[in-house]
Parts: sequence; structure tokens; C-alpha cells
Amino acid sequence: MIKVSVIVPVFNTEKYLEKCLNSLINQTLQDIEIICVNDGSTDKSADIIKKFANKDSRFKLINQENKKQGAARNTGMKIAKGEYIGFVDSDDWVDLEYYEKLYNAAKKYNADIALATNIRTGHGKDKKRLNITEEKFVTTLQDKIDVCQQWKNECPTNKIYRHSMLKNNNITWPEGVYCEDKLFTIKAIYYASSIVAVPGVNYYYYRNPNSTVNSKAKKHYKQLSLDKNIAKKSVLDFLKEKNVQIRDRDFWATKYEFSFCGITLYRLEESFSTEKILLFGLKIFEKTKKDIQ
Repeated sequence: MIKVSVIVPVFNTEKYLEKCLNSLINQTLQDIEIICVNDGSTDKSADIIKKFANKDSRFKLINQENKKQGAARNTGMKIAKGEYIGFVDSDDWVDLEYYEKLYNAAKKYNADIALATNIRTGHGKDKKRLNITEEKFVTTLQDKIDVCQQWKNECPTNKIYRHSMLKNNNITWPEGVYCEDKLFTIKAIYYASSIVAVPGVNYYYYRNPNSTVNSKAKKHYKQLSLDKNIAKKSVLDFLKEKNVQIRDRDFWATKYEFSFCGITLYRLEESFSTEKILLFGLKIFEKTKKDIQ
């Protein structure tokens, strides 16, 4: 059985793709498959993938029209055969022992998720967005949220997930939207029986200035802002629906917002039991909903 299926959604990243794929083809864990989903690229990305597939049968290339990252990942999941599934964005890369260390730790603890340090790189500097310094095994929901630092680091790619756990709980990616990672990761964390944090292994997230998410173009920025809050609200609604008993104020969503000339003047945000009011982005009022009522 294939130990890990690695799914790589690809859209116009010819400048970075070879570095990404080289980090995968040279993994110390040999029993992997690398599923590259070409999501309607118009550059030479598909040709680069074909070059790798011609020299290594573990590579699989799927071509589809552009449907955004969530749909591309779902396409890869439909054909994945691995015991665990991992995701790598096509302008990122991983340590060469990445999947071996994560897989061995997952098997050691029989964990549904194993996660690594997440390093944001670009602009000449690196920043550890999530720094795993010790091996840690957790089972309660609050501990799982804490070890992932889920309230500020929704990254889905510094993890591997047990395939059967995702499949049995129908965990897939929201499609056609930005910020699709928020709901996927919180569902995976909720349904995972356990998580193991693995030190000494890194996922490198490249802050690509040309990516759609980092684009300053108004058409992308406005939609990104809308999708971001929809994703936050979806996370909050999911956790409320499950009636979870976790720390308040970790997850927020905008309940009401008033903007003028593209500038947000007033925003009302809610958590599980708390609401806060912000004027020009500054918090001026916060109370529990019980006190408000």
C-alpha cells in the first residue's frame, strides 16, 4: 500500500514548480505517490510536470480547467491511494525527510494527523509561523487546536491526514473560493482522534508576490476579503453546531460591517460567547453575549 499520497494543485507556477517537485521526488520515504493537478495553467507548468512524470512513475498528472485550489485538491483526493494524504502548494517545498518523519510519527502513535514546523519564506527572510520544538501527542479538542495554533495558523499543508479519517467524515475542500483552508483544517482537527506534533522537520511556505491571494488588484482583494469572512463564519458555525466546549475568543467572524468609500468604519465581530466592536480597526468595546442580553 502507498504510504502517503502527496497532492499538488498547480496554476501558473513555472518559475517555482521544479524546486517544489524536486523536494518531493527526492523524499527519503519512497512509498509515495505525487498527484499533480494542473488547474488550467497557461504557462509551461504542465510540461514541467510531464518531465518529472517521464522519469518517475510515482508522478501522476491530471489536467482540468481552472477551478481554484480547493477543487484541484478535491480532484487529487478522488484518486489518491495512500494511507495518509499530504498537500503541497506548487510554489512551496519541504525537507527531504518530511514525509518519512511525519509518517513514522503518525504510525508510532496511531495518530490521524501529524504536523510539522511551518516556515514562511520570501523577501529575503524566514519566519516560523508554527514552531514545533518537541514531540507531542494530543487527543482532546482544545489540545489539538492548541498544538496546531489553529486560531492563527490554519495552514493545511504542514500536516499529513489519515485518508480513511477524511473519507469517513466526508471532509473535502470548499470549491470556487479563497481561504478554503480554514474549514477543511478545523473539520480535520475536530474529527481526528489524535494529533502528533513532529519536531525537526519543516514545510516551507513561499510568500509568492504574484499569487492571487497576495495580489493587490482590487477585484481579487475585495473577493478575498469576502471569502475570508465567509470562511471564518463557516468555522464558527461548524464549531457551534458541534456544541464544542473550547476556549472563547479563539475564533472570530464579522457579524456586521459598515464601510464607506472602501474603508471599514464600523465592525461588529462575534466569537462563541463574546462580541466586540471595532472603529477604524480599533477595539472600543467587548462584552460577553450574556452581559449584552
